[in-house]
Amino acid sequence: MPLAKKDIVQQYVERYGQEPPLVIRAPGRVNLIGEHTDYNDGFVFPLAINRAAWIALKPRSDNKVVVYSVDYKETKEFSLDGLTTNGKEGWIEYIKGTAWALQDAGYKLSGWEGVLAGDVPLGAGLSSSASLELATARAFASVGNLPWDAAVMAKLGQKAENKWVGVNCGIMDQLISAAGKADHALLIDCRTLASEPVPFPAGTAIVVLDTSTRRGLVDSAYNERRSQCEAAAKFFGVKVLRDVTIDQFNAKAGELDEMTRRRSKHVITENDRTEAAAVVMKKGDAVSLGKLMNESHESLRDDFEVSSDALNAMVDNARKHPGCYGARMTGAGFGGCAVALIDAAQADDFVAKTSAGYEAQTGNKPAVYVCTATDGAKEV
Repeated sequence: MPLAKKDIVQQYVERYGQEPPLVIRAPGRVNLIGEHTDYNDGFVFPLAINRAAWIALKPRSDNKVVVYSVDYKETKEFSLDGLTTNGKEGWIEYIKGTAWALQDAGYKLSGWEGVLAGDVPLGAGLSSSASLELATARAFASVGNLPWDAAVMAKLGQKAENKWVGVNCGIMDQLISAAGKADHALLIDCRTLASEPVPFPAGTAIVVLDTSTRRGLVDSAYNERRSQCEAAAKFFGVKVLRDVTIDQFNAKAGELDEMTRRRSKHVITENDRTEAAAVVMKKGDAVSLGKLMNESHESLRDDFEVSSDALNAMVDNARKHPGCYGARMTGAGFGGCAVALIDAAQADDFVAKTSAGYEAQTGNKPAVYVCTATDGAKEV
C-alpha cells in the first residue's frame, strides 16, 4: 500500500509527542509516452503517481533545517547560512540543493525541522529525487509564506539536481511533481513549459512494472544519444529535432548515416505520437492510446536502442494479457520500469499473470504497482 498522511503523522508524533503543524506531499511520476524527447525541446506526457515523498514538519526560529529520515533511520541538519558547495552526505543533499536554488533565486528562507519518508522506489526511473526536491520546495514555501508557482519551483528543483547534485536531468520530472493533477496526465511542451491536463479514458488504470533491474552506469550511452540528436539537428539546419517534421525527415533521411537516421527518426515520430496520444485520450479512446504506446516501445527498442532484455520481456508479458491496451518501457531505459494501460476491472489478474510470466522468463522478481494519477506538491 502507498504511504498515507497518517503514516508520516505517526512517525512525527513518535519523535515529537504531538501532531505536526504541516504535512507536505510531492509525488513521483511515470511517463505515459514521450521518451528522450525532452532534451530535444519536444513533448512528454507524464502523470504524478500515488507514490510520493512526505515531510511532516514545524517551523524553527533559527536558520537551521533538521530532518529525520524514516527510510535511512538517521537525522541530518544544516544551516541556511552560507550554502555554497555540495557536500557528499547522501539524501540530505537534495534538500540542501533545493534550499540553495531557492536562495539563489532570491527567496528568503526560514528554518524548519521534521520527519521525511517516501515510497517512490529508488533507481526505478519514477523520479524519487524530483519528489524530494519538490516536497522540500513546498516545505520552504509553507514555513516562509512564499508564493507557489509550479513551473518556477520545478525549474528550481531541476537547478538543484543539475547544479548541486550534479545530475543532468530535463525539466519533466520536477514539473509533473509540482503541477500534477488527479485523474489526469499532463501534456508538457518542454520548450515553453506549457502544460495541458488530459483525463484518462474511463475504466482504465495505469500499471507501473518494475523489472527489478537498474540502469547502472549509462551516462555515456545517454550522452551519446544526446550528441547523436544534436548532430542530426545540425544536419537538418535546426536547433533541435523538435523542429523537423516527418515529411522533412523522409525527404532527407537517405543522406544520413544509419545510426543518426534511426536516432532522429525515433525523436521525430515520438513527438508526433505524444501529441496524438493527447488527442485520443481526450476522446476516451483507450485502444488507440495503447497502440501508440506499443509503437513507442518498438521505436525505443529498435531505433533509439535504449531498451533491455528485461524491459522487452516485461512489455511482452504485459501485452499477452487480454486486459492490456498497450505497454512500453518508460524512463531513460537500459533497466527500470515499463508502463501499461489496462482495463481497470482486470487489474488483479493482470498483475498476477504479468508478474508470474516475467519472473518465469527472466528469473527476476518484479514489483508491480497499479497507480492512480494524483495532484502535484501540496500541503495535505
